[in-house]
Amino acid sequence: MIEIVSRERCIACDKCVEVCPTGVFERGPDGVPLIARQSDCQTCFMCEAYCPADALFVAPRAHPLPEPPDEADLAGRGLLGSYRRQIGWGHGRTPGALLAVGPPLPDAGGAVPAASPANVIIS
Repeated sequence: MIEIVSRERCIACDKCVEVCPTGVFERGPDGVPLIARQSDCQTCFMCEAYCPADALFVAPRAHPLPEPPDEADLAGRGLLGSYRRQIGWGHGRTPGALLAVGPPLPDAGGAVPAASPANVIIS
């Protein structure tokens, strides 16, 4: 179940809001998403997987933790955004690396364009 949206790490990109299948989040007044409907969380980890800033923590259980987790402890243990890393998404990904979506594709004539920021793979 979603437990933390880190205000310090969040870049207000709304990826978590967009990918959540049950609408758990609402955009906060300052742009940082709020956990508005925690009980609707299906523990699917989509929000954590898509977060480019490792600002989320989803506990691998279907019910809220008895005590709110300590964000500093989770960050120190590398657990914020750990699901994304476990599935191999975006090794070394940073907010500016979201342009990297794959290898350059050939144009209609079969030529592959020279590397540019929009077609460089970051691994």
